[in-house]
Amino acid sequence: MVIHMDIVMIGPVYPYRGGIAHYTALMVQALSKKHNVTTVSYKLQYPKILYPRNTQKDYENTSFKIEDTQYLLNTINPVSYLRTANYIKKFKPDLVIVQWWHPFFAPSYRCILGKIKKKCKIIFLCHNVLPHEKFPMQKLLAKMTLRKGNAFVVQSKSDEEDLIKLIPDARFIRTVLPTYNAFDFTGVSREQARLKLKLNKDAKVLLFFGFVREYKGLKYLIDAMPKVIEALPDCMLLVVGDILEREKEGYIQRIEQTGCKDSIKLVSDYVPDSEVENYFSASDLVVLPYESATQSAVAQISFGFNKPVIVTNVGGLPEVVSEGKTGYIIPPKDHKQLSSAIIKFFGENNAGQWEENIKAESHRFSWDRLVEIVEKLY
Repeated sequence: MVIHMDIVMIGPVYPYRGGIAHYTALMVQALSKKHNVTTVSYKLQYPKILYPRNTQKDYENTSFKIEDTQYLLNTINPVSYLRTANYIKKFKPDLVIVQWWHPFFAPSYRCILGKIKKKCKIIFLCHNVLPHEKFPMQKLLAKMTLRKGNAFVVQSKSDEEDLIKLIPDARFIRTVLPTYNAFDFTGVSREQARLKLKLNKDAKVLLFFGFVREYKGLKYLIDAMPKVIEALPDCMLLVVGDILEREKEGYIQRIEQTGCKDSIKLVSDYVPDSEVENYFSASDLVVLPYESATQSAVAQISFGFNKPVIVTNVGGLPEVVSEGKTGYIIPPKDHKQLSSAIIKFFGENNAGQWEENIKAESHRFSWDRLVEIVEKLY
């Protein structure tokens, strides 16, 4: 039995936006039921050169706000590394948990952890051991930083393999990404959500959600739509997520070339947390046609709304789907199989049973289970 611990969590939280910020907040909330947790976040997460549109923060919804968060770390200011380390040392934690997903954070994390390692245990919570998109010296930076940890949580087989390649003697536990079940703020019904979004109440609605990046394979879903519309004329696709300006025109042209422009609605801006539930509640099926992945919060948000998914057989995505019960697993980069899976789902007309199947698997994706894993590693 694990005794009550003093824990420091390092990672993004409100007002920072995105899946990892939500994950950090939900994990802090779960840990706080049993332990004393303080959260250390960023004074500056990324420089403006990486996010020129100033879209790093979302102040509209405070549901993921963690009280008393210490915004200490400026990732490009070494003086802040020392201040952060000194703060953590004064707190005298038993355990420090670090959210890890990109070697960009290596310099700051290495400095901080190097100064506190002898005072406490360190667990890395790995979202991506190595990034999806190439980064200079990524393996070296990851290895040098992750070696500061005493143990690791990984959330996919591919991340497990990457971790072992970098640190052969790593002590770790692999688990699945927990369900993001905190977006159901108002309990909006399918009909109400469609009314808000001005969607046909009887349409068959597909949803692609999240930051649009090349590796997420949106182009294959767009290319699948002509075949889908041929079989299901009342089907429509919602593409909801922030798209880089330099890439947006390419997606618009691709949509026009399909001849299905009227059946594809593009919402190419960041959606505030408070509006997420409208899109998931309004949809029938969520599609993740990724070319590569470790795992995805989008699948877990879907399950939080009891929505089935179509995922590709990459990274940890197949590990969270029960084939033919909570979703379909298809090969990546194959718009023909993607269209066939969409048509099959609506043709079988058993969404109600799939919803019950998703509910039945809820414990496997619980945050309490993740807390138990952290305690076991400690």
